Amino acid sequence: MKALKHSPQGTSKDLKDARNASLHFLVAVFGFSIFVNLLMLTGPLFMLQIYDRVLGSGSEETLVALFILVGGLYALMALLDFARGRLMARFGARFQEAIDMRVFSAVMSRSISADPLRPMRNELRDAENLQSFFSSPVILALCDIPWSPIFFMAIFIFHPSLGWLGIAGGAVLLTLTVINQWSTQRKAKEAAQTSTQAHSFSTQSQKSSEVILSQGMLPDILKRWVSYRRKALDQSMRSNDLGGGFSSLSKSFRLFLQSAMLAFGAYLVLKGELTGGAIIAGSILLGRALQPIE
Repeated sequence: MKALKHSPQGTSKDLKDARNASLHFLVAVFGFSIFVNLLMLTGPLFMLQIYDRVLGSGSEETLVALFILVGGLYALMALLDFARGRLMARFGARFQEAIDMRVFSAVMSRSISADPLRPMRNELRDAENLQSFFSSPVILALCDIPWSPIFFMAIFIFHPSLGWLGIAGGAVLLTLTVINQWSTQRKAKEAAQTSTQAHSFSTQSQKSSEVILSQGMLPDILKRWVSYRRKALDQSMRSNDLGGGFSSLSKSFRLFLQSAMLAFGAYLVLKGELTGGAIIAGSILLGRALQPIE
């Protein structure tokens, strides 16, 4: 891997080079995501065949053949899903490796002229967090979100009323997600800043430990450090409580929406506008469409 330029002007180019060096991983992940999401239709289609063909014809041979086919398709989906997760993890690792030298050089250069009273950021840890982000399920959910409209369209094929019910529920769930992000982002940022301030204060106190101990300042220093830590912990708990509340609400609403889809589907079956298999298939498709959003 070629060395990166160590100049402020080369920052943007360095990031582009780091990305382009492993761009083929992203292309492969995109391709695997297409097939993974297509294979997500296996369950709904299987339900349709069971209710509308197998139970109607009473054919055991058809049931066995469909079950073997479904087993093979789910095994393929698991393999592709595992592969795209590993590829994203390797993309993150190679990206971090490509920028590590640049980040380390920048940290060393800044430490020479840094204000000792100014809280220091840990850019090396930021690079590690970036690698962890690419390894997390969040990035794969971003790859799956573009497929949600396709699943909603499939629900519309079963019955337009079911499709509009799914769209309305998805809009409510998306609204809850946006409110959650908006309300917790500021509190989480405040907690992180206070935690960084406490860490910086601890580091400066350690450097001045001889003066602090010789002048009997330890109780006051300890009291001030504890106040920083308690404030950071309190802010963090408030952010977690708020985010956890929204997450529980979103999860419960998604499950309720699937039950509502079943109930409304059953009503349409009673009116002769829908088949029994379409009820289960629509509920599964709705859950799959809403999962990345949640």
